[in-house]
Amino acid sequence: MPNTPHNSLDLTPDLYAKVEDLLGVKEASPRLYAHYLLFLQTLEFETLLDVGCGSGDFLLGMQKALEIPRVKGIDLSPLMVAKTQAQGITATVIDLCDELEGYDVITAVFDMPNYLSKTELKRFLSCVATHLHEGGFFLCDINTLYGFENVAVGSFIVDDDRRFLTIDSDFEEGVYLSDFTLFEKEGDTFRKSQESIKQYLHTVEEIVEYSGMTLFCDDEVYLYELDKADKRFVVLQKNKGT
Repeated sequence: MPNTPHNSLDLTPDLYAKVEDLLGVKEASPRLYAHYLLFLQTLEFETLLDVGCGSGDFLLGMQKALEIPRVKGIDLSPLMVAKTQAQGITATVIDLCDELEGYDVITAVFDMPNYLSKTELKRFLSCVATHLHEGGFFLCDINTLYGFENVAVGSFIVDDDRRFLTIDSDFEEGVYLSDFTLFEKEGDTFRKSQESIKQYLHTVEEIVEYSGMTLFCDDEVYLYELDKADKRFVVLQKNKGT
């Protein structure tokens, strides 16, 4: 990489969207998606909303496998929503709490709840319950303590012919902090972007308590290790009056 990077500095919430393909997420996703698919195959439902839809791969896979009558994705990243729309999936840039419609199933895939603080998680789960039809299901996965401490922590460097990315991550007192630095090639120079992303350790018990819903399923997920669960797959059901 040349030693004359572009001298401007961008702080953008869409930086992750620019580098997701470098992080091995697509390679690991099918193993995680299998937990969702196996459960959804047991249900009869008409509508599914995916919160934090990312590039839309999850929704596309579920739609192809299950032929769901109506699926929709929402995300706060315009770049991610554009990627989902490009796959032919309905998607909108909107906060879940501002969504107007109700759904039979709501999903939050690939540790999306971990990006919310305790206060934000309570608000989010309240909105999940509000937008679920009675008897509906909320499916999500969260990182375990082992996942944070032994899988996610450390330094990571990866590049391709137009990008150079470094990630430095640490986990302390229930908070995981990762610092992203990206150099993107622009002609003969590189444009530098930086972003810090926080994730928070949550327990299944907290998710049940904050949601006011009933725990229906709690399974271990071995995504990156064979002997230690780095995630938990959680399913909640909305009861009458929730």
